[in-house]
Amino acid sequence: MIRRPLRPLARILKARDHGENPDAIERENLRLRHEEVRDRARSRAEGRLLVLGGFFFIAFSAIALKMGGMAGAPAEEPRAADSGNPIIAQRADIADRKGRILATNLDTYALYAQPPQMIDPARSAAELVRIFPELDEQELLEDFAGPRKFLWIRKQISPEQRQAVHDIGDPGLLFGPREMRIYPNGPIASHILGGASYGREGVSSAEVIGVAGVERRFDAYLRDPANEGAPLQLSLDLTVQSAVEEVLLGGMNLLNARGAAAVLMEAKTGEIVAMASLPDFDPNNRPRPLIKGSPADSPLFNRMVQGVYELGSVFKIFTVAQGLEMGLIQPSTMIDTKGPMTWGRFRIRDFHDYGPQLSATDVIVESSNIGTSRIALMFGAEKQREFLGRLGMLEPTEVEMVEAPTGKPLLPAQWSEISTMTISYGHGLSVTPLHLAAGYATLANGGIKVTPTLLHNANRAPAERVVSEQTAAATRAMLRAVVSRGTASLGDVEGYEVGGKTGTADKPKENGGGYYKDKVISTFAGMFPATDPEYVFVVTFDEPVETTGSIPRRTAGWTAVPVASEMIRRTAPLLGLRPQVEGAPIEGISLAAN
Repeated sequence: MIRRPLRPLARILKARDHGENPDAIERENLRLRHEEVRDRARSRAEGRLLVLGGFFFIAFSAIALKMGGMAGAPAEEPRAADSGNPIIAQRADIADRKGRILATNLDTYALYAQPPQMIDPARSAAELVRIFPELDEQELLEDFAGPRKFLWIRKQISPEQRQAVHDIGDPGLLFGPREMRIYPNGPIASHILGGASYGREGVSSAEVIGVAGVERRFDAYLRDPANEGAPLQLSLDLTVQSAVEEVLLGGMNLLNARGAAAVLMEAKTGEIVAMASLPDFDPNNRPRPLIKGSPADSPLFNRMVQGVYELGSVFKIFTVAQGLEMGLIQPSTMIDTKGPMTWGRFRIRDFHDYGPQLSATDVIVESSNIGTSRIALMFGAEKQREFLGRLGMLEPTEVEMVEAPTGKPLLPAQWSEISTMTISYGHGLSVTPLHLAAGYATLANGGIKVTPTLLHNANRAPAERVVSEQTAAATRAMLRAVVSRGTASLGDVEGYEVGGKTGTADKPKENGGGYYKDKVISTFAGMFPATDPEYVFVVTFDEPVETTGSIPRRTAGWTAVPVASEMIRRTAPLLGLRPQVEGAPIEGISLAAN
């Protein structure tokens, strides 16, 4: 930088020529130099202050925004960080095939106490007992006065109860958020849904886990965050399920039965539209399992999936189907039915004397034990076992319930010739009613094996063919004849062409030693419409007694059949099936003259 001199020679010479003082020029230049230095220093200071002010403005603005956000947020108590695995509380809904909710969640609270923080334990205990009468005031006082620093009081409380506890005003009574599993339809489909409970629990959350039914079978799916809350869609139809349960309960009460079960299933896909077991329960308040007595007396027992029974004459159609498939008989083949049929010390008899012979069709229509026994002897024990195995009768069903593996069929210790004969008419082999429904669906859909499922539109592997379409069609015609002119005439629902077979089996005694004479399992299994079935059904009652007549009647024709016909009458319109008018014979009708 070039500095201006304080005593410039030109100005000094000029000042001397005019008689001026040259020192004045030096002082003036020195003053100007000082002012210039001062102005530069002031500019630098002002710039630094401006930058510093900008920094302060930005900092205070950020603080103000943060304080504003905190002031607008709801108050929240600080929580200690948890270094363990987080508790995943969210659980997906369960819906029926039309998206209607079967199980969902409700945000609620749990109530707990921290006794060291309580101000008036005695008053708090008294008020809590007033709000929750099931609590014991003395026990609460002992817990509050003891060494415990934490105490659960209620795992779930309603909003009204929470407000009442809040009004107590004791700082030692605190609330923890909870997700509560609820079933808005109460006991409807209770055995299928099963129920849920709490697993791992913390103050701020709790793990909801399935304890039975599809809740437990699909527990991992329902709790998986990767599904983003997508509901589990079942094959059930809520309205059909409700109608089936209502009709079944009415029938059970009218028939004084110990229990009942029913299933309605799509014949081609195996999708279960409705399935019920009685007595049932409310999964919102699931009862405890029985610790003594028969499991069948518990409302938790699922008779359709867990109960294995000798189902009686409903099995006869499988025997005839095997005979037809192997080419041993035709529907018109005459079968020897002279009785009694003797095998060693065993005697096989029919309910009535049907004469010396019946056609294979009439063996089914009249339900002849002797006739089916003779057909079974044509193919023998080994072939019979193989055929029933292909139908899925020898292993538990694969329906998506944790209880399904417990419904394992009871096979004879030695599959002898007498076993072959008795199994041909439904004794000596115990299966679940769901096994029976799957077998009837196989005949209904043209001979393709059916696996029952509770999932809607699930991807399934192609199934094997068990019988030919011709055999399946012949058996369907026989089952239709049973309803139109046989033992199931009370099941003929006008417009829906029902086909089916009755079965009445004596109950075996619990401790062995034969069968009861006055206790039976009555069953009606079938399909509709019989010419091209869309649905199969099974209705079964445990120890029914029909008492409207002069003598008690227990056979399926008087017990299970009327209930099944009412069930079809109620549910067929809900399933979208229009009644069809069956063609009438035209004999005796002449054309009118013009």
